[in-house]
Amino acid sequence: MVKMKPSRTKNTVKSATVIGGSPSQPKTSAEIINEARSSLRILKTQRPFTPKDDQRKLFGSTSSRAPENRPPSAFSLHARSFEGSDSRPISGARLTPLDHKPKIPTSPSKDEGHPIPKPPLDPIEIKRVSNARARLFKVASQGNLIPDKVIHPEETLESPGIVKTPPQVQAIKRLNSDSSLNLKAFSHDADAAALSQLNANILANESTECGREEMIVPTRVREHVGSLSTQTSLGSEQTKQDSRPSTCPGNTEIIKEQNRTGSSSGSRTSEGETEKEILYWDTKIQPILDELRLLNNGNDAEHLCKKCSSLHRTLLEGNMLGKMCKRRAVLLKTLYKLVDVGSDQLSIQLAKLILALKVSGKNLLNICKLMFKISRSENNDVLFQNDNILDCLVEVLSFADPLGNIDAFLYCMGTIKFLSGNMILLKDLLNKGLVETLVQLMKEINDANRASDTYLCSSGHLLVQVTATLRNLADLPQSRSRFLSTGALFELCVVLEQHVNDKDICTNVARIFSKLSAYNDCCLALSECTSCYQLFLALLNRHQRKQDLVVRVVFILGNMTAKNNKAREELYKQKHSVETLLTLFQTYHELDVKVKINPLKTQNKSEMDENKNQRFSEVEDILIKLIRVIANLSINTEVGSALSGNQNCVDLLIKVLEYKTVDKCEELMMNAAASINNLSYYQVKNSAVRARQLHITDLLMKLLLCNNMDAILEAARVFGNLSRCKEVRDFIVQKNVDKFMITLLDAKHQDVCFAACGVLINLTVDKNKRPILKQDGGIKKLIDCLRDFGPTDWQLASLVCKTLWNYSEKITNAVLCFGEQETSELLELLPAYLDEEIALDIDTNGFDVDLVEHHKVCWESEFVPVAQQLLHRIQCHHSHLEALPFCPLQD
Repeated sequence: MVKMKPSRTKNTVKSATVIGGSPSQPKTSAEIINEARSSLRILKTQRPFTPKDDQRKLFGSTSSRAPENRPPSAFSLHARSFEGSDSRPISGARLTPLDHKPKIPTSPSKDEGHPIPKPPLDPIEIKRVSNARARLFKVASQGNLIPDKVIHPEETLESPGIVKTPPQVQAIKRLNSDSSLNLKAFSHDADAAALSQLNANILANESTECGREEMIVPTRVREHVGSLSTQTSLGSEQTKQDSRPSTCPGNTEIIKEQNRTGSSSGSRTSEGETEKEILYWDTKIQPILDELRLLNNGNDAEHLCKKCSSLHRTLLEGNMLGKMCKRRAVLLKTLYKLVDVGSDQLSIQLAKLILALKVSGKNLLNICKLMFKISRSENNDVLFQNDNILDCLVEVLSFADPLGNIDAFLYCMGTIKFLSGNMILLKDLLNKGLVETLVQLMKEINDANRASDTYLCSSGHLLVQVTATLRNLADLPQSRSRFLSTGALFELCVVLEQHVNDKDICTNVARIFSKLSAYNDCCLALSECTSCYQLFLALLNRHQRKQDLVVRVVFILGNMTAKNNKAREELYKQKHSVETLLTLFQTYHELDVKVKINPLKTQNKSEMDENKNQRFSEVEDILIKLIRVIANLSINTEVGSALSGNQNCVDLLIKVLEYKTVDKCEELMMNAAASINNLSYYQVKNSAVRARQLHITDLLMKLLLCNNMDAILEAARVFGNLSRCKEVRDFIVQKNVDKFMITLLDAKHQDVCFAACGVLINLTVDKNKRPILKQDGGIKKLIDCLRDFGPTDWQLASLVCKTLWNYSEKITNAVLCFGEQETSELLELLPAYLDEEIALDIDTNGFDVDLVEHHKVCWESEFVPVAQQLLHRIQCHHSHLEALPFCPLQD
């Protein structure tokens, strides 16, 4: 007697052959056959839908970040915003004199270097040499250098009623009080050198008070220095020393640039420039800058763009990009002024040129903000398709320090994220190595966060942009090899681990994995990241009510457990894994019932219906994908046996069947039936399925009687497993399910016929149920299945022969048992199918080699043994003449 071997589908065979297990350890033919014969079903489902944001923002409308706790997506940006010590030229304007009188130190400190020289001892000599300079000082000064009360040179500090003044300052006052000071004589006098040193030390002493825009020095001393520095025609080296500016921290590079270039117009040469560089600047670059200044007044954006492009080419030809140009500050100052023109096309040209000059600090941030503003409009995407601006964006992420420029990186990544929504630009970004760049960026951030949590919050904002961009890149099939070769999946797992409380990052990473896990190679690579299982369970525990995250995590787990038995084992052995899944199941089942019974109250009915349907659909989608994980997990013998005895798990599946209908929740009902089918496969003593099998059978009737063939197929598979029990077989006959199964043999669909035949073979175990086959034309339909599907499906052919074998157990005459026509067909078909040349003579073009081999093994191991026995039985009990009743001989 043969009982029903559990059913299977073609998808199971193919998936087991192609993707089951590790590629380095292919399955044997026996393993393939065993999986193909089992009733354990691998479930598939659609990937969760990701809606597109209507507006381009750093953080979308669904972001969990409060507006006050995240960087802004809208801001104002002008030419005056571009400040900073790395490139801003010094102002040529003179400062307003200070109202207070700064204190001049009476004695130098040890750290100040040379001591302040003593003033000249002979005031008469000072008077003599300074007569010629009185007029010069008067012309050059911008205010009175002499206080209201002038101390005469002959007056001493000990004089009564006189405020004590340091001797160094006395020297300056005595010099300025003489109207006949001679400049030439003074420049060669020893006292002049002393005065010069005095001025330098005073400036150095006061440099700590310098401001952001320009150094601040005592009023009189500063104006005195100014008077010397403006008289360039004198050509005095001493004058240059006297006009030395301050070197306060914020102005170091500005002062250096001023010393090199002089005025902001660039007319003066820079220190260290060669004659060739000076000539190139004057003949090639300076004319373009002059034109830019003229065009800027008229705000002719089109011509400005052309000139900026020309300037870029000229600088490139002269090897003056980066920080090679010695008059870089002059260039940048001119370019910054053009930002106020307000043209997006011009701003792109400016950004490209300024980035090529390798700005840093605040200026890098402002340029990234400028491009971010432009990229917020989809209409501007075409501007980024020209002039290699994408190269500049990717290069920013490569050459700059991410943690030192984290705000600039944030807006640069925001720009790239917006542009990656454009398929043309997305492919271009992929070809420019964006995946590799972003993976390296993630690695640097992850390493820094391992060492310290200083940048954890700010790096979180940046990682939202990085992961959102990788999510878009994952859409491209050609990106998958890059994700695998760069170790992106591992780094994304580290990001998840470090930011497990950040819902935005977790959702983006889940979206990436949900896309990639749909492909076999990526799914296998993710399964080998052993830390991911605990991470996914942690996400489900921490963010139970964040539906868009939960639905993707369970979808990923469903993909992993569908394609790899090792993944099933790894997930199951994680602490509280089954409890987490069932708790989630219970939570969303209750929410599903609540939404269905008590929808959210809104002001108008249409809005109420729309909100209800949306919430209902989201919750249902989570249940669909969660049940799929349970079904796929139960394919593993250990896990399946444990789950079949889990009362809570079986009860939840039954509840789905109880309150759902196929016409409204088709996929959910089918997944629940498939999960019960997998669990019913295991005949364990404490099976919760067996304990409630009659109730389950009754619930499956509504699937069996619906108009959906897929739902009917799922129900038939469950009937095939449950019908191993006599109580269920009696129920089937009582409800006329047997007649329905015979009707399904006409479906002309291999899987449907296989499932129906599985139920019928179990019914033939009971002798009193065997006549059903002949009364309802079952024998004829079984032979039709053998003829139609035998050469392409030897498993189905084997199942048909087993059913006929059970049916003919007490055969005495083949014709009486099967019928004359049916017997003739069997005697014709079986010998032909047992001939190897005829049986395996099929077109193998387009078939996988493994599938062809599997087809042959199925014929040899499953069909041939039972077909030979059935043929032999028919031949032994076949006669063209009807047998006469036996009569004893009489004497």
